[in-house]
Parts: sequence; structure tokens; C-alpha cells
Amino acid sequence: MTFALTGMMLYAMWVVLALMGLNFLMGLYNSFKASDFSGSTIVGFLQDLLFYVLPLFMLANMMSLDPTGWIIKIAYYVGAIGVALKYMAGFKK
Repeated sequence: MTFALTGMMLYAMWVVLALMGLNFLMGLYNSFKASDFSGSTIVGFLQDLLFYVLPLFMLANMMSLDPTGWIIKIAYYVGAIGVALKYMAGFKK
């Protein structure tokens, strides 16, 4: 098995990681602004990496197991869109 993000999968991962990074920076800024910094911001970011990004990487790694070539790719895109929408909804609050 090889690990490769190809085409739109790479751009979807960039969008997910950019939104996660932006969310982390906004949380860090708000916590410093309120003088209420705690490690929960950093732990939350690491937890989101584990819960959202790792499964996407695992799906990308399982692409060679898919005989059709599109089932796991659809699952990857649905997951990436779901994570992106989660963070965009969080920015709205």
C-alpha cells in the first residue's frame, strides 16, 4: 500500500488543514485576549487532528483496496466536506 493524495484529494486536505489552523489561531487569539489561556486550546487542536484528519489519511491509504476506484474516494470527499462545514459553522458562531 502506498500513501498518496492525488488531484482534488490534496486540495480537500489543504482546505481541511487550513480551516483547522484558522480555528486554532482564532481560539488562541481569543484566549490571549481574554487573559484566560489554558492548554485546552492546544489539546482540542490535537484531538481534532486525531478525530478528523487521521481518518481521512486512512481512507486515502485504503484507495488501493477499492476495486472500483470511486467508493473510498467518495467517502473521503464526504468526510472532507463534513469537516470543512463543521469548521465553517463554528466560525459563524
